[in-house]
Amino acid sequence: MNFAIVRFILGWVLEFEAGFLLLPLLVGFLYGEVRISLCFAATAALCLLAGVLLKCRKPVKKDLYTREGFATVALSWIVMSAFGALPFLFSGEIPNYVDAVFEAASGFTTTGASILTDVEALSRASLFWRSFTHWIGGMGVFVFIMAILPLIGGGTTINLMRAESTGPAVGKLLPKVRDTAKILYEIYIGLTVVGTVVLCACGLNLFESLTTIFGTVGTGGFGIYNDSVVRFSPLAQNMITLFMVLSGINYTAYFCLLSRRLKDAFSIEEVRWYLGIILGSAAVVAWNIRRLYPTAGESLRHAFFQVGSIMTSTGFSSTDFDTWPQLSKTILILLMFVGACAGSTGGGIKVTRFIILLKAVRKELAMMIHPRLVKKIRVDGHTLAHETLRAVNVFISIYFVLLFASVLLISMDNFGFTTNFTAVLATLSNIGPGLDMVGPTGNYSIFSSFSKLVLIFDMIAGRLELFPMLILFLPSCWKKY
Repeated sequence: MNFAIVRFILGWVLEFEAGFLLLPLLVGFLYGEVRISLCFAATAALCLLAGVLLKCRKPVKKDLYTREGFATVALSWIVMSAFGALPFLFSGEIPNYVDAVFEAASGFTTTGASILTDVEALSRASLFWRSFTHWIGGMGVFVFIMAILPLIGGGTTINLMRAESTGPAVGKLLPKVRDTAKILYEIYIGLTVVGTVVLCACGLNLFESLTTIFGTVGTGGFGIYNDSVVRFSPLAQNMITLFMVLSGINYTAYFCLLSRRLKDAFSIEEVRWYLGIILGSAAVVAWNIRRLYPTAGESLRHAFFQVGSIMTSTGFSSTDFDTWPQLSKTILILLMFVGACAGSTGGGIKVTRFIILLKAVRKELAMMIHPRLVKKIRVDGHTLAHETLRAVNVFISIYFVLLFASVLLISMDNFGFTTNFTAVLATLSNIGPGLDMVGPTGNYSIFSSFSKLVLIFDMIAGRLELFPMLILFLPSCWKKY
């Protein structure tokens, strides 16, 4: 392990977090929340000081291999959450540090699970920070840093992007990693700006529009009201649904559209499956909940909103879906597993992994009937490498092992199985709300500090696709060379 480069990059991360904290500080001053703003100022100063100390000595060796890349990303997200919790703690709005870290980690990982029983009691600055952490974590802090400056020399920074980005295979859209990071953030900022304007046109004020679009484009789900987005107009909810679905699409499709490669954009198999699953699931749910709402249009609106919210791992609620029939709730739980597209801001196992898994099963069944058959698994016209298939199988296996292990650990709090299972599933897939006591009208304050630490681990592990967090537990990871 090249500890010097890990330390140096952690310093950069903390310095950038100090910069991010200036925005809620400004919001606090604009709304006359001077004391709260000073809490953000103090946290920004601590981040800056820690960052400067970590960067005071430049590393001699700047090589960044997979081991350093994964460990650096995992440690960075832990450190960001630990420091990002301090404004809540300093202000007294969340007096328990574990609760504050839970809220911060939930924000950065775009999970949207909360321990707050009264969201509206928070200051405007804190509400802005909660939502802004979604936007920071949605595309990834390292993608942002690499878009701004060349972090280290050489092309090894792709290992940072691979460790932080979602999906079974991450490549460069352009020859240089920095150019790839720039185009990703240009698309991300574009969606944010357009979404903000659209929500303002739907009747939301600027603060409501910004905080809501941060959670929508970042697929996070922190609301600034206790009822999430229920109070917003049907038009606003429909627009939120649209931008949630758009944010769950693989950003490669947008890159192809911007490059005028329309055929390539519409030929991406994962995007077709993703949209098909949303349309099919929403249609079944709308039929199943029709009797609960006065009009078919209202049932369709809630069905598409909740299906889009759950599948993209956003977690906003337009209604209390915990009261829906069992068929609809079962569909939502299954969508929590599936998640959005690879290369998007969404969570879950990802649509592309299920496509690969289904094709692998079909291949094995065909080979049972025709043992001499030579059949390759192809995705988007390209033959799938054996290493990618193996990685998908390992990922899914680890996902379920971690899921059931976490359910077992938090079951010591003695809550019901539905509460425990959906709490872990919703945090591991970065969804936010689950069912029963952690449903859209509940929260995670019921759990003990130990269970919250387990769920924090699940949130970060889920956001980083498991491997970067798990590699920290390998003794060989920490061997110096």
